[in-house]
Amino acid sequence: MALDDITARIRAAEAAHGRAAGSVTLIAVSKVQPLDRVQAVLAAGHRVFGENYVQETARKWPALRAQFPGVSVHMIGPLQTNKAKQALDLFDAIHTVDRPSLADKLARLIQARGAAPELFVQVNTGAEPQKAGILPADADAFVASCRALDLPLQGLMCIPPEDADPAPHFAMLAQIAARNGLPGLSMGMSSDFETAIAHGATHVRVGSAIFGARVYA
Repeated sequence: MALDDITARIRAAEAAHGRAAGSVTLIAVSKVQPLDRVQAVLAAGHRVFGENYVQETARKWPALRAQFPGVSVHMIGPLQTNKAKQALDLFDAIHTVDRPSLADKLARLIQARGAAPELFVQVNTGAEPQKAGILPADADAFVASCRALDLPLQGLMCIPPEDADPAPHFAMLAQIAARNGLPGLSMGMSSDFETAIAHGATHVRVGSAIFGARVYA
């Protein structure tokens, strides 16, 4: 199946760039995918998935978690501040910490809970006005402010501009992560995940190449 092909390509990219086997986590992006496609990937043994919407995740994943043990669901879409509490109940990782107000809200909720998902700061490497994320020039200060709030940051995430060479964006994200001592790099999608692995990606987000084209209602 397509999952096997993507996994083989990830392992080959790891080897080609001197990465340890299994050092890259494949996030199967299951947003807006029919349930039978998601169940097929689960039945094949995959356990790490990405979703964009809190409400869709709330409808879909509690039952799937009960059926398939060991699932990890990652929030990879924009997170509204008023849905932060629900997100902490649903997700094992949040890749889109992208503004001070969300960081503040997450910090308060996490302190009250005493537990946190993995957290990634989203960086808008292309400085695109329509896209969420901290600007690269502000990333160091934002990471420092998150740490001052005791947020346990795992790494950084980016989505390079469409139709641009992604390599400079991946390299920029890796440089920001390195100077801030962050081990995680969530970068690379269906069309460019091998390039992302070459630049140090620890998490790649692949949807259509695994599940096929999305069908939006």
